[in-house]
Order: sequence, then structure tokens, then C-alpha cells
Amino acid sequence: MSEIISQNLLSPVVLFFVLGLLAAILKSDLKFPNGLSEALSIYLLIAIGIKGGIELSHYSLASVAGPIVATLFIGGTIPLIILFITRLMKMDLKNSIGLAATYGSISIVTYGAAISFLDKNEITYEGFMNAMVVLMESPAILVSIFLMKIIERNKDVLSIPSQSVGVVSNRFKLMDKEVIRESLFGKSILLLLGSLFIGLLLGESATPMVKPLFFDLYNSVLILFLLNMGLIAGKRLPEVKKHGIKLLVFATCIPLMLGALGVLIGSFIGLSLGGATLMGVLAGSSSYIAAPAALKTSVPEANPSIYLGLSLGVTFPLNLIAGIPLYYELAKWIY
Repeated sequence: MSEIISQNLLSPVVLFFVLGLLAAILKSDLKFPNGLSEALSIYLLIAIGIKGGIELSHYSLASVAGPIVATLFIGGTIPLIILFITRLMKMDLKNSIGLAATYGSISIVTYGAAISFLDKNEITYEGFMNAMVVLMESPAILVSIFLMKIIERNKDVLSIPSQSVGVVSNRFKLMDKEVIRESLFGKSILLLLGSLFIGLLLGESATPMVKPLFFDLYNSVLILFLLNMGLIAGKRLPEVKKHGIKLLVFATCIPLMLGALGVLIGSFIGLSLGGATLMGVLAGSSSYIAAPAALKTSVPEANPSIYLGLSLGVTFPLNLIAGIPLYYELAKWIY
């Protein structure tokens, strides 16, 4: 175990993340231009989507039905778990929903780092797992907002007493059109789904054109993106401290528990060692792209310093450093 953690700590992607973290803590003038940061995000979204589509084209629907059902189940169940835990912590409804959506959705970069980890250790995994990334991106967001509407409508029956529940709307709407639009057609999901379908439609015929940019350069671009993520996470660390030790414990323990759940489900549906590890990574990671974008529109009262601060400042580095090798070790122990 210690050898695997050491390998992950000494990988370029983690070390460049730490470099960005240190730069932010030391108040360096290092920063990424907004345009470059946006371009790196777009690149990663397209790369993961098109890889998933090409790989998915190799499989019949019957062979991926189990993983698809399992992925949707995990994406829909995690918000329920997070909401229950945060309400027990006496957190107000809107911030509970913020964390439910963020931790129910996934981190594409954490998944990318897990792929690099498996490739480095020559561990095979099912190619269609890239497609599962896309499927798990939005269910948690939709489920979280749906739960908020139900609780606001029936707060006297369903809600757990908290310090502040926020303003309750007199009109009950199960789902706002803007929420659906933001969740399904926001930048991240649009690029992921679009790239996935293009890869699925074209199959291997697309490989010669996309391989030089989206396959060969993937790990190098990931390094640049993680350097930028380190800068952002370092700036948000002080915000996390303001909210007390309970949130730090939450952001440390809950992802590992969810990751273990993902590994167990992955092994139950018959995924390989590498596939079960990736299912654990998907379940244990948290979003900082799709979920925050949707929350900004649908739950503006939720505090970004909580859901983004915990996701980027605690859970993201935790998974990069220890989570990925831990999920792998658990999967190896099961198998």
C-alpha cells in the first residue's frame, strides 16, 4: 500500500498539483489566463468524451447494460446519502443541496488521474468506463434539485430540524426549466455527451484524426490543468477553515466511504480489477465543473466557498494522493 501511495505522490500530475497549491499558499504571482484555463477544461471534456464513445462502439448494449444501470444507481443514490448526513450535521437546506449535487456528481480530472495511475501500473480496465463518466455527471444534480423541491414543499414532514432552512417558495414546481437546461445542456455535459456520441457514431474510423491531439497529448495537458487546479484549491483553503472541523471531516471521510461503495458495486456487477477501481473513483470524487454551474442558477443561496472549497480544497487532493490507490487496494483485496 505505501509503495502505491508513494508512486501516486511522485507522479507528475500530483506533483504539479502540489506545486500550484504551494504557489497559492505562498501568494506567488503565478496565474493562468482565463482563456487558457477555459481551453484546458474544454480539451479534457472532449478528450474523455470521444475516448469513451470510441471505446463504447466496441461493445454491444447488452454487455454494458449492467454498468450503465449501476452508474445511474450510484449517481442517484449518493445525493440521498449526502443530504441525510448534512442535515444530521444541522446544515441548512440550500448548502446541503449544494454538497449533495457536488459530491453526487464526479470529477473528470480525478478520473483522468486514475486512468494515468492504472496505465502506469499496467492495470487493464473496461474501455466503456469512459462512457460511465458522462452518465454519472448529471443525475446527481437533477436528483438534488428534485429533493430540494420536495423538502421545501413538505418541510414540516420531511426536513430534519436545522439552524436555517431558508426561504420556502409558495409554488411547488418539481423541476425548473432552467435547471434542466443547465444540467443537460451546460458546457461540460454538452461537450461530454456530444463528444461521446461522435466517438460512438464514428468508432475506430475517428482514431487517426483525433489520436495525435486527444490521445497522445492527454497526460501533458492534464498536468497543466492540475497546476491550475492547485492554484484554485490553494486560494480556497482558508474559506474551508471558516466552516469548522465538521466539514473537514465530512470532506475527508465521506468520499472514501462512497468510493468503497463504488468499488463494491463495481465488483458485484462483474467489472475487472481496474474497472471496479474506476467505479470507486467515480463514486468517491466530487464535481467542480458541472455541479457548480447548475447550482449557481438553481440554488444561488448555496455558499460556493463550502461546496467548491471542500471539493477542490480537500476531496480533490485527498483522492489524488490517497483515494485512488486506496480504491485500487480495496478492489484488489476483493478480487
